[in-house]
Amino acid sequence: MRGRDDLAGDGADARKTTGDLPARPVRRRPKNRRAQIAAAAANAFGSLGYHGVSMEDIAGGLGISSAALYRHYPSKYALFQEESLRVGQAMAESVRLPADATEQPPQQALQQVLEALSTVTVANRASVALVRWEGRYLEPADREIRAEQQTAVLDALESRLAAYSPGLGNGDRKVLAISLLSAITSIADHHATLPTKPLVALLVSTCTGLAALTLPPPVDIAPAPPVEIPESFKHELLLRKGVELFHARGYPNVSVEDIATAAGLSAASAVYRFYRGKSDLLTAAFRRAAERVSSAIGPAVAAATGPQEALDSLIDQYVAGSFAERELTFVYYTEFQHVPAEERAALRNVQRLSVDEWARLVRQVRPDLSGPQARFLVHAAFALVVDLGRSFGTVPLSSQERVTLLMQTILYGHPAGG
Repeated sequence: MRGRDDLAGDGADARKTTGDLPARPVRRRPKNRRAQIAAAAANAFGSLGYHGVSMEDIAGGLGISSAALYRHYPSKYALFQEESLRVGQAMAESVRLPADATEQPPQQALQQVLEALSTVTVANRASVALVRWEGRYLEPADREIRAEQQTAVLDALESRLAAYSPGLGNGDRKVLAISLLSAITSIADHHATLPTKPLVALLVSTCTGLAALTLPPPVDIAPAPPVEIPESFKHELLLRKGVELFHARGYPNVSVEDIATAAGLSAASAVYRFYRGKSDLLTAAFRRAAERVSSAIGPAVAAATGPQEALDSLIDQYVAGSFAERELTFVYYTEFQHVPAEERAALRNVQRLSVDEWARLVRQVRPDLSGPQARFLVHAAFALVVDLGRSFGTVPLSSQERVTLLMQTILYGHPAGG
């Protein structure tokens, strides 16, 4: 049997052979761990969507165990809900003018609100994606809170616009308020980068141009009826019905059985004659949307006498295509994270090249802009179309002529010919 002295001797010898290594530092839990978790979750949700992220993904990204994560948040939904409502509240609070600013000249007050909203949005860029696209996955009570936050922001913008342009009608104020919010929050839709101060300045300048715009009277034009698809052309019919369901319910809430039923097929197995599954169908929809934009660029540039004429043609085609396929335009923005990973790289490349070509034309019209600034404006112009579409649908307030004018104002800094 070995005694205490033997054990002590073994320990001493061990210290000699290891060179008296220092004691391992004690790992302490960071004081801001909850904030770190919220930030990591916002990035994950923003990139992959609420349904594309698990608690294990968030924990792994932070280098902690799932058990440690659950000590702070009881569920993925709790994380999603807290971050969605937090950034929504931050945006709502940013547009409240302080008491000592209520007597400011209207232009100065509008400027202050735009700067505050832009600053908060830039500071919370990853989380703003939750506010823009993932809100439908909030539970009803939380969705109501989120709607109240959105209303507070839009009401504040409308109030500032009413003071800035007293002649604006109620409908025009609504269109412009949504356009301002869209231009600012569009930064959550892409990964182009600019330092904070220049980015805030660009957003405020863009919004100031929109606020000064005189919109033409709304025109009540009946939307063109959708092109009839023969019942025998099941491949195309499935694509349309799938997109309609993804738009109405969200991709995760649609089954192959739902798509089959909507297309008049007797069984879900019939879908697999045309698509390998609903993700294959979603990929086909994304390819169509991406190609609609990319394929227009070459002919528009070739037929134009200059960059602005080419851009005017591209804007007209983009707006017309978006009006003709509203559901596809919306799905293109909301469901990208559900496209199979192997397809995303190719789609992203098509998207990036299209934006780069638009940005190149914008810089030829406005040589004062940098490449990143032009890309931000192109993304803002694209986002405007889907945001007005989901706010007004086919209501004349967002007629094609008006949307075209708003896109031109974002890209040129003024309407075409203005």
